[in-house]
Amino acid sequence: MSGGINDKTIAISSDPDFYEDLSEYLNVLSNPTRLRILKLIENHPKEVREIAREIDTSYENTKKHLDKLLKTGVIKKEAGMGRQTSKGALPVWKYSLIPGGMEGIIRNLSIFSNIDVRIGHEELNAKLEEVRKLLSEDNSTGVPLIVVLGGECDGEAYALKEDEIRIGREDNKSPEFSNSDNAIVLPNSYEAVTRVSRPHAKFINRKGDWFIEDCGSTGGTYINNTKIQACRETSIIDGDMIDLARGSKGARIIFNLTHKDTPE
Repeated sequence: MSGGINDKTIAISSDPDFYEDLSEYLNVLSNPTRLRILKLIENHPKEVREIAREIDTSYENTKKHLDKLLKTGVIKKEAGMGRQTSKGALPVWKYSLIPGGMEGIIRNLSIFSNIDVRIGHEELNAKLEEVRKLLSEDNSTGVPLIVVLGGECDGEAYALKEDEIRIGREDNKSPEFSNSDNAIVLPNSYEAVTRVSRPHAKFINRKGDWFIEDCGSTGGTYINNTKIQACRETSIIDGDMIDLARGSKGARIIFNLTHKDTPE
């Protein structure tokens, strides 16, 4: 039986290398120390000794963690100036998160959540859930995110802080919408997306359950490749892939629901 709109499965991968790479990626991120390092360097580049001191471990151990994170592509290292000595400042390698690094991790995990893992790879599901839980513990605000895939805003994340948030393309003639807190405004490069003044769509929170409503847009709104009915609220869940119009001029986004921890 085929799944409905909220069926989280996107596809089944038949490439064994995909699972091997996914397993390695999740193994790197599932280490709490490495997640602490990501948070430490998220806003300010740091050299190895600074990081080692703040996470209370050895230089050698810190360097091993950094090398693994470098291999995943979520951090970078660049030459910088270290502490002052009697002979002047010492050159050092400084490590920092790549632009949109944390948002990229969340985006990747959301996409991985939508993959139907084949028999023999079930342990990847457990590892994936472990990483998602660690990230949720670190960012347990409970505020959902949408992450844009592709186009000018690729990798950018927007928090859904209001109970009703319109989304659409920028509209200089209607600044009251473009500059409001309850609007997510995409640039004009997403030409197929209806302007925010008569929004393409709206995200709606009803007591913790989230919905999206297409507001009669020209290009339509799709959830997991299925077009939804206009002017009717449609339920969305964690990991859903949403298209505002189709093609290169539309906007593809992933809905990511960050859960607050609840006592058992």
